[in-house]
Amino acid sequence: MFKKRKRHLQTAGRKLVTFFNPTSMISEQFRTIRTNIKFAMPNKKVHTFLITSASPGDGKTTTAANVAIVFAQEGKKVLIVDGDMRKPSMHYSFHTTNSPGLSNLLSRQWSIEDVVKETGIKGVHLIPCGQLPSNPAELLSSSVLDLLLAEMKEKYEVVIFDAPPLLAVADAQILSNKCDGTILVINTGKTTKENLARAIEVLQTAKATILGTVLNNYKLKKDRYIYQYYSLAD
Repeated sequence: MFKKRKRHLQTAGRKLVTFFNPTSMISEQFRTIRTNIKFAMPNKKVHTFLITSASPGDGKTTTAANVAIVFAQEGKKVLIVDGDMRKPSMHYSFHTTNSPGLSNLLSRQWSIEDVVKETGIKGVHLIPCGQLPSNPAELLSSSVLDLLLAEMKEKYEVVIFDAPPLLAVADAQILSNKCDGTILVINTGKTTKENLARAIEVLQTAKATILGTVLNNYKLKKDRYIYQYYSLAD
């Protein structure tokens, strides 16, 4: 069964480099991200955090999946939640179905145990988006999410939300206020200074704790791209 799942993962649209090539330079950068997350808030445990970007296509979903994997490789019990209820894609990364999921939880149709999916990677669990709702921002603003977050914290050591881009809709702004910290993904060849400044302003307005940024798509000679972490906490 695991070998079959592994073959599915290999054909997934997004490359899980930390799983298939854990000794690569890129995987090492993801481990650096993991370390910096821990050090970004030394006086507070970062239990839940959000990964988002300024605009679509910046690599937030790939980042979220690989960060989850490196935490699991450390022995943590990790939950990824696809909080992008507009254009979900995390289920493609792990070759699972998209429903039921978060939207069903927020509508109180299912329990967490009913919607959590195995990913085929030890320690990594997934709650997909679920059926696309007509009112995602309203669902995320409800007190139901607060109750779900408390329950997730009891069951998992690390909870990672993959959220929509900040400048597209209000969803990520809402989620950033509810999570312990937020990581902003920047695409080297795509994210403009103006959009980055606007994204940071949105997070500050939401009173989000910005743990730092991840710079991706930085071209090197040996690897196609690299993910690198820069702390914005100072």
